[in-house]
Amino acid sequence: MDLLEERWEELVGEMPLKVCYPAIENHEWRIVTGCDPKNTRWSYHNGGSWPVLLWLLTAACIKTGRPQIARRAIDLAESRLLKDSWPEYYDGKLGRYIGKQARKYQTWSIAGYLVAKMMLEDPSHLGMISLEEDKRIKPLMKRSTSWTC
Repeated sequence: MDLLEERWEELVGEMPLKVCYPAIENHEWRIVTGCDPKNTRWSYHNGGSWPVLLWLLTAACIKTGRPQIARRAIDLAESRLLKDSWPEYYDGKLGRYIGKQARKYQTWSIAGYLVAKMMLEDPSHLGMISLEEDKRIKPLMKRSTSWTC
């Protein structure tokens, strides 16, 4: 979580969260993606930003006692998702642009946002998606250097 905070612009940017980082290039890009034009650098599966990942980020933040990071990511997503018609993914190194081939009104983008909000409002919801061994551990809620009141 410290790394995420320290490198927020690179890892999150303007829309949480990148599906991979860094984007792959050149020969490796051709091998891994089959030269799929949707997967150019910082697009789709190659460093694109996927709002559906917001709930996973929120779960990780709660589990590590850093809910303020999730709040920051949710606030960022709220500033754009409705206005942008809930797209599937965003392009660009910072997730600034709606994906070139993104479908709008994606159920998983909406669901990822709603689940993230629910977990942040009531961290006990984390138990619904935790592994059995995790259910015995209560989410750690502590203040960190980034905590804002």
